[in-house]
Order: sequence, then structure tokens, then C-alpha cells
Amino acid sequence: MKLIRYSFHDQVHAGVVTSKGVVPVTAINAYTGSDVPDTVLGIIESGDLAPLGAAETLPAIPYDQVMPLLPYPVPPKIWCIGLNYHSHAVDIKAVQPDEPGSFMKPASCMFRPGGEIVLPPERVTNDVDAEGELAIVIGKRSQYLKDHAGALDAIFGYTVTLDLTALDVLAKNPRYLTRSKSFDTFFSFGPVIVTKDEIADVDALEVLTEHNGEVFSRDFVRNMKTRPLELVRFHSDYQTLHPGDVISTGCPKGARIKRGDRVGGRIEGVGAIAATVR
Repeated sequence: MKLIRYSFHDQVHAGVVTSKGVVPVTAINAYTGSDVPDTVLGIIESGDLAPLGAAETLPAIPYDQVMPLLPYPVPPKIWCIGLNYHSHAVDIKAVQPDEPGSFMKPASCMFRPGGEIVLPPERVTNDVDAEGELAIVIGKRSQYLKDHAGALDAIFGYTVTLDLTALDVLAKNPRYLTRSKSFDTFFSFGPVIVTKDEIADVDALEVLTEHNGEVFSRDFVRNMKTRPLELVRFHSDYQTLHPGDVISTGCPKGARIKRGDRVGGRIEGVGAIAATVR
């Protein structure tokens, strides 16, 4: 199942993406007599997906008529994983850590999927890259998970992210990582969240970063130093995971961007995200 938050005729709703387009949750509730929340985060928190199975039988809004939005504008937590692919470590001349090189991003750095990345003034940074990544979306409150079976149970689904870095800020000192990652419009995810049952083998997914219409970098999840299930298990030892938490798992190599560029991330079976740069 694919969930989306969207704007249509100046109204914002949650919906299910089908082969015909987007079916509003409100229409599903009216048809089934259910009370599924009309927000993507509310759906994740409730875990009530059964009524949404009726979506394929209902009329849909053509996808090109809706404006996709962030699945929810303020995730409980945004974890990101640095240097999870060897190729990315080589690109920025860094050494992969033995444990996940995780850091957090503020919700203030988010922008709408398909929207604009606004580069900071050149006096602040003049070397920014954009990275398409696979992200895990947590579905259950979890702490101290013992194994990968528990980690899989904690996962709601997957999505695609765009994560940006001011590389010249980071190069000054690795302690500036949070600062280099937290500018406005330096993160987006969605627009679709795919439930975990749709993905038969997460390790087989190929993660692509696209730049100006070309594939800039690509690699398979199986080549991550720390793969998704272990990332969930590992981080549950350090913070309680909550429904809606996002764990962006890293990228093979980021594309340097400048004004006028088009950049995005794509994962077959999960989705695609893109943005223009100004």
C-alpha cells in the first residue's frame, strides 16, 4: 500500500495511491463506514490499514491533478546515517565509522517534495551536495530491540529522501556536521510512503541519485555497511523509536548542486523525489 498527503482544490488530505490515481481517505471512510485518520502520521500511529484496502475499488483523482506534500511536516525524529556506503566516504575523503555514523536533523530544514531547494548565501557555503536515499519509517513504539525480527516488526514502511550537506562547512571540522546539514530546505521525504509488505527484499533495492536528468550515483542496499534492520535495532538502544520516526539510511554519492539544477532520488518499488535548485 502506498500512502500520500496531498493538496487538491486547496484542501489537504491523506490518500492511497492506486493504479488509477489517489483515493482520498475521506472517500474510503464514507464507503466502508470506518474512521481512519485523515493524516498519514495518524494512519501510522493507528496501525489501522484494513479499511484502506477498499481503495482499488473506488474512483481516484488522477495523480497529475494533486500536489504531493510532505507525508507529515514534523516527524517525531529524523535520523540520518552518514558514510553508510563506501563510495560516499571516498567521495568526501572520510573514513567509514565502525558503528552507524548517525546524526539528527531539525524539522525546520524540510521542504515539499517536488519543491525548491534554496541555496544559502555563498559567504556561508559554496559547496552543497544533494543525496537520494532510502528511508525507514517506524510504525511502533520500540526500545531495546533484541534482533532483526523485532526490528522488522517495528517498521511501518519505506520512502525516499533528499538529504543535503554543506560540504565546505563540514570540511572545517567534523563536529560541524549538524550545522552543515540543517539549513532550511536541506531535507525532504516522500511523497509516497510504501508499507513494508510491498518490499519483498529491502537489501535488493537500488538507490539512485539523479542530477539534471542523468543518473549521478547508484548502489544497492545490500552494500551498506549497516543495513536497514540493523539500523533500527541499533538505534532502539539509544532512543525510544516512535511511530513516524524517519531513518534515512545514507547515499552512495552526493551530487554537487548549483542554481538551476534539478536533483532527485529514485528507488524502484519505493518511489521518487525531486527538486529544483535556486
